[in-house]
Amino acid sequence: MKKKKVVKKTGLPVTPIEKILKKVGKIVGVERVSKEAATALTKHLEDIGIEISESAIRVAKHAKRTTVKTSDIKLAIK
Repeated sequence: MKKKKVVKKTGLPVTPIEKILKKVGKIVGVERVSKEAATALTKHLEDIGIEISESAIRVAKHAKRTTVKTSDIKLAIK
């Protein structure tokens, strides 16, 4: 059985995600966003990014390439 590699989290910055939450919040009438909410969303987005990355890398390897292309990412998202 092939051993699965564990990807370490990079610790994405919370501030950009917090800005997105605040911007969307203003549109829908929410005035404030807690730091905890922004942190939770950031962690979840990082998990999703890791899953997509792993899938895209498998697609590139299947195509016998060492470069991940935009098409690999798009296919991984589907």
